[in-house]
Amino acid sequence: MLSQWISGTRALADHPIALWLIAAAVAATLYLILIFAFRLVRTRLERRAAQPGHGMAAGAIRVMQRTSWILLAIFALLIGIDVAGAPFPWSEGGAQHLWFVLIALQLALWLDRAVDVGLSRALHHRGTVTATLLSFLLRALVWVIALLAMLDNLGVNITALVASLGIGGVAVALAVQTILSDLFASISIGLDKPFEAGDFVVFGQVAGSIEHVGLKTTRIRSLGGEQIVCSNTELLKQTIQNYKRMQQRRIVFSVRITYKTDVEKVAAVPGIIRSQIEGQSDTRFDRAHLARFGEGALEFEAVYYVLTADYNHYMDIQQAINLGIMRELQAAGIALALPEQILHMPRDAAPAAEDATGNLPGNTAGSSPATGGGSAGGGAAGGRNPGGNAPPAPFPA
Repeated sequence: MLSQWISGTRALADHPIALWLIAAAVAATLYLILIFAFRLVRTRLERRAAQPGHGMAAGAIRVMQRTSWILLAIFALLIGIDVAGAPFPWSEGGAQHLWFVLIALQLALWLDRAVDVGLSRALHHRGTVTATLLSFLLRALVWVIALLAMLDNLGVNITALVASLGIGGVAVALAVQTILSDLFASISIGLDKPFEAGDFVVFGQVAGSIEHVGLKTTRIRSLGGEQIVCSNTELLKQTIQNYKRMQQRRIVFSVRITYKTDVEKVAAVPGIIRSQIEGQSDTRFDRAHLARFGEGALEFEAVYYVLTADYNHYMDIQQAINLGIMRELQAAGIALALPEQILHMPRDAAPAAEDATGNLPGNTAGSSPATGGGSAGGGAAGGRNPGGNAPPAPFPA
């Protein structure tokens, strides 16, 4: 209605300066209204964010803080010029392009902050490295899209530009393929969280605690004290055992007793093992059985769970169980089996040993071609004298 009234008033329509003054007044009024509206919305959001369970309100406040008052002032001025019908210092098409540029810039500013706020809320427990990298990539994508949209609206042919960027991107990706693979591996670690700083992991020949997960490498402090730096890509190719997330530890151990133990005492051994396991705190008994007849002992197998991941605590429990079993077996007169071998020698072992020297069993006559005949003592070539200490017979003359 204001624009119709101004166009119908000849005194104003023929004076550009008057039209610009009206446009400035309208722009100033609209600008003040916009400021008041933004502050009113921000005040209500702050009251809502102060209440528990309204994190979205705090995020909306941070997004609103990204509002550019300069862009709003130009936006209000354009509306004032359009309402007053003031002559443009540029063409009508240029004004339309300016409208689009202002809207695209402000939307890009809001989306930039929204990406930052959303990722900080969604990935606050995933680590700063992943949040920073994803934030950078998404914000860069927002600004590239906004820039291409503005260039296209201004009449720039962006088809060739996009094609050039695509070819250049492929060339850069091939040149830094290893670095990019590590970067995406870092994102995978941050999102999937197979481990995090402080976890004790084992993979391959490496065992240690995670110190830092970076964009390209992961640093591990080994049990020996040295720092191991591993590429994120190579690390994800391994089968990783994460002991930090162990909730309980399954333990299997065996007890060996001698075969000389009576059957009644053998039957009592599982009960002895069970009582010792149940007597320890943070344990849950599973089973204990005479598992097998071993080569030199009767072998009992026991299984129980330690209800904590602390390795030192597990070793204290196992030591107490072992000492308790030893005391109970000693009190019951049951002997633990030692790793021993019993060799049974047959009675004809001595002749067999002599056979190893080359003489046949029963070759006591000593008849050999070298002696020329049978003498009681055997030949001088090596026959034994069964008579004792008598020397062998001399050769015949």
